[in-house]
Amino acid sequence: MTETVERVDVLIAGGGYVGLSAALAIAASVPGARVALVDPRPWREASGDGRAFAVAAAGRRMLGALGVWDGLSGEAEPVREMIITDSRLDDLIRPVFLTFERQEGNDGPLAHMLPTGPLVAALGAAAEKSGVRFLSPDSVAATEPLPGGRRVTLASGRTMLASLVVAADGARSRLRAEAGIGVNSWSYGQSGIVATIEHERPHDGRAEEHFLPAGPFAVLPLKGGRRSSLVWSERSDIAGRLVGGEPFLFDTELARRLGHRLGKLSVVGKRQAFPLGLALARRFTAERLALVGDAAHAIHPIAGQGLNLGFKDAAALAEVVAGALRAGRDPGAADVLGDYQRWRGFDTIRMAAMTDGLNRLFSNDLLPLRLVRDLGLGLIDRLPPVKRALIAAAAGAPGPTPRLVDGEPI
Repeated sequence: MTETVERVDVLIAGGGYVGLSAALAIAASVPGARVALVDPRPWREASGDGRAFAVAAAGRRMLGALGVWDGLSGEAEPVREMIITDSRLDDLIRPVFLTFERQEGNDGPLAHMLPTGPLVAALGAAAEKSGVRFLSPDSVAATEPLPGGRRVTLASGRTMLASLVVAADGARSRLRAEAGIGVNSWSYGQSGIVATIEHERPHDGRAEEHFLPAGPFAVLPLKGGRRSSLVWSERSDIAGRLVGGEPFLFDTELARRLGHRLGKLSVVGKRQAFPLGLALARRFTAERLALVGDAAHAIHPIAGQGLNLGFKDAAALAEVVAGALRAGRDPGAADVLGDYQRWRGFDTIRMAAMTDGLNRLFSNDLLPLRLVRDLGLGLIDRLPPVKRALIAAAAGAPGPTPRLVDGEPI
């Protein structure tokens, strides 16, 4: 009996926002391209994991270029102001050392807060409309490089031959490990507690980030005015007790950190904790394989840049693949993947180093460091050109960027 092998140009393993945006970008840019996406959960069933992303200007431009931002803008809450404090947990006064503001205008607000559920749903619907073939529920069981393609065996028993396989399967990527790509990683001994909170008073579009000795504690505004997203870095042992313990204990510790500006607080839905660390793949490509998103890098959420890095991966890969397909070239060829590696390598290392340094600088209670960092924050607050440069960096502006990130079609 002859085995039936289906041929595709690009097969993407993983249906999160990075895998979906890469699939959509390639399919929409090259009509007729054979793009398949494999995920254990159909995108219509994805309701999000309780997290919300800060979508900066680069992300808005990319989602606009992909044709999905207009449909998402009703779910997004603009961040019009952000304050940063540095204090100990029991300090009676938490002085504000740094304030960022941006008025509505050509560049828009500082960012938009967007829940994961609507983002995944919008990208999934657009990708399906653009001709992406969804193989769900299913997963990649094994791959093998062959002349002219990479053989992919799915858990369902289906066999496919892809010119290029894209690993968008998360921080514990099976495809990355199978390809023998090593990872440089370490744990911060912290966990990120995420939850949605409801509060008595409106947030007025203001985000707060409090640098505490155990790690940054951020409250980010959500749609509706009286809900916010909580991103709370805490020692892992304490985080486990808070998430798994009585709601009263969690609410008490939450109020202790946030204070009473927003009035009475309550948690909406689940409390979750995720281990925090830094992980960088030693290379982003192997034979007919490209890593994107968390499969390539995982950074601390201190600067809210995880989504922007993932979008840049998807945009850069889509641009080099689309260029190859239009020219009649092999999208999985070594020179095409080399372009992707060079494009994303330095930017990722730069961002990883920045978030690692910030976390180490602020997640401690050493008096000399406290004095230096507070002086530095105060100086930045009084230097508008420096503040503008920091806002531009957070918006995804530094360095050469893919066309989608600039809001241009591929």
